[in-house]
Amino acid sequence: MTIRINNIVLGIDDDISVLRDRAAKRLNISTEAISNFRILRESVDARKKDNIRFNYSVNVQCKNEDKLVGRLNDKDIIIEAEAFKEDINPGSKRLSHRPVIVGMGPAGIFAGLLLARKGYRPLIFERGDDVDARTRSVEHFWRTGELKGESNVQFGEGGAGTFSDGKLTTRIKDRRCDFVLEELVKAGAPEEIIYSGKPHIGTDILKNVVKNIREEIKALGGEVFFNSRLEDITAHNRKVKSITVNGNEVPCEILILAIGHSSRDTYELIHGRGIFVSPKAFSIGVRIEHPQHFIDRAQYGKYAEHPRLRAADYRVAYSSEALKRSVYSFCMCPGGEVVAAASEYNRVVTNGMSYYKRDKVNANSALVVSVSPEDFEGNSPLKGMEFQRHYEALAYKAGGGNYEAPVQLVGDFLKDRKSTVPGNIEPSYNPGWNFVKLDECLPDYVTKMLRIGITEFDRKIRGFAMEDAVLTGIETRTSAPVRIDRGENHQSISMEGIYPAGEGAGYAGGIISAAVDGLRVAEEIIKNYNNAV
Repeated sequence: MTIRINNIVLGIDDDISVLRDRAAKRLNISTEAISNFRILRESVDARKKDNIRFNYSVNVQCKNEDKLVGRLNDKDIIIEAEAFKEDINPGSKRLSHRPVIVGMGPAGIFAGLLLARKGYRPLIFERGDDVDARTRSVEHFWRTGELKGESNVQFGEGGAGTFSDGKLTTRIKDRRCDFVLEELVKAGAPEEIIYSGKPHIGTDILKNVVKNIREEIKALGGEVFFNSRLEDITAHNRKVKSITVNGNEVPCEILILAIGHSSRDTYELIHGRGIFVSPKAFSIGVRIEHPQHFIDRAQYGKYAEHPRLRAADYRVAYSSEALKRSVYSFCMCPGGEVVAAASEYNRVVTNGMSYYKRDKVNANSALVVSVSPEDFEGNSPLKGMEFQRHYEALAYKAGGGNYEAPVQLVGDFLKDRKSTVPGNIEPSYNPGWNFVKLDECLPDYVTKMLRIGITEFDRKIRGFAMEDAVLTGIETRTSAPVRIDRGENHQSISMEGIYPAGEGAGYAGGIISAAVDGLRVAEEIIKNYNNAV
């Protein structure tokens, strides 16, 4: 049994070593009476710039925990909920074939890890390269504008999150979140992600983490195949029978579709095979870049360079009742860069990326506007995907081709005029960029909301609308444009044996939530089937 204590506050110059003593004081016991102590969460409270503090939640073990908590009657001191356990009892249904997973992003990786640990020896097919070869392809693209269609920022081992900030924040409350963080640490992530209020790994470290998890899956009998694209799904009596990968038929009765939010040809395939999908809302917009030192000063005031504080981030949002839309920051990358993230030829897509140290000169974030199926033309459930394609093609044309991005300075964007020369902020996007009016490649209701939002955000962060802040177009891959419909048993409602999972299936929104969804799907399979194949 473990006690959880929330809201232990330390000053910015307090030594973290006093935390154990503060916990003992809250429990009204001696420090020596604590037999086990662990930091659960650490967050920065910077609401008062002249009095920045750290807020902690901790776990404590001692004698008579139940009686102690009951006697204190403090809402911030509770008995900790039971952690996620892997001891799931296998079901009785017999499998004739090993489970198959398509996609090796967070959902596919963690579904594969849990299945492998329970003896199911999954087969994992990933259309892109392993993470090392993928890194070479991506860096070549950024240097030269030569895109590799099957191995890029969207496709390959680790999924789209591998070439991002590696942020691990999530809004979901699920006991599996801690399990995911602990497994990432075992695989090489920094231990601080377990307790940091805004954990992140960074692209440089995340590459090795996913590789280490892959090796564990293989050591447990799983098999991983790269450069292996799903080409067809065969069913009999509305039950999956086999898949075709690179021209070869693979028999299967359990298929986890963890395809990621950019596998457009796979969406077309499953829709064509009668698997139900629905259009869903997402958001589109631009990336905005400011000097990181400006964001640090705006958030931390006089403590901007304090050694206990890392590169500052921000989160802003505004909703218009009149326009019935929202504009908000998304995937904010302190000390990072804007990267080319196309996965289809002759289209421009941006994303943000940071390394672990977050020590680049610019901060960047997506500024995106909500769009819904009502905004998309046509009756197809894939109409949101075609909407994305349309504006990505416009961005490619506006940028001048060769995957160069359309760019406009904030001051000029607000005044609706084309920029001519950079200011003090150098756009970080590669392989190149050109000044345009961003209205050429975004819907008018999106640019209208962006102008309103930037003005509103300047009231919250003074200087946010600085004249030479950089806007780079366009950001379209905030989430999947479709949902692969599934029931409470996590199976497709239209084809037995297919388990849509993660962000690409429309059931997650980030690394942690996608990994958690992969675990949920794997648990459902384990509960129903035994591992004797």
